[in-house]
Amino acid sequence: MRKFLVVLDDSRECLNAMRFAAMRAAKTGGGVEILSIIPPEEFNHWIGVGEIMREEARERIHAHFEVFAKWMRDKQGIDPELVIREGDPVEQILAQINEDPEVGILVLGAGTDKKGPGPLVTQLSRSSGTLPVPITIVPGELSKERLEAIT
Repeated sequence: MRKFLVVLDDSRECLNAMRFAAMRAAKTGGGVEILSIIPPEEFNHWIGVGEIMREEARERIHAHFEVFAKWMRDKQGIDPELVIREGDPVEQILAQINEDPEVGILVLGAGTDKKGPGPLVTQLSRSSGTLPVPITIVPGELSKERLEAIT
């Protein structure tokens, strides 16, 4: 089965990327793999404190994931997978793509502020010619209705 890999983070545009991935998967018989990455700088503390912070980060990720997963199950009939990795976001996205042969498309949400589309979109689009899968960049300002119409 072809899977849409979508990155779960705290950005506003993440919502549109999740919606797009779920709707496309539902309409094409695919699946959704949700990747959340814990940056390494979050744990540069004493070992005990770092472990507590790591566990708290995982709990937040699971809670955030469940919100999206419930919507995907209820509205799109898709049961997404959650993958949590630690490290540099771009490196971890590429590692996940390389390690899971079912990942067929990377879906990213583009930010709408004056700083640009966001660091992941910027970094990954620069190397898009050498990626093993295509990237779909979903504009952060698309309405739910427009997303439904184009998927």
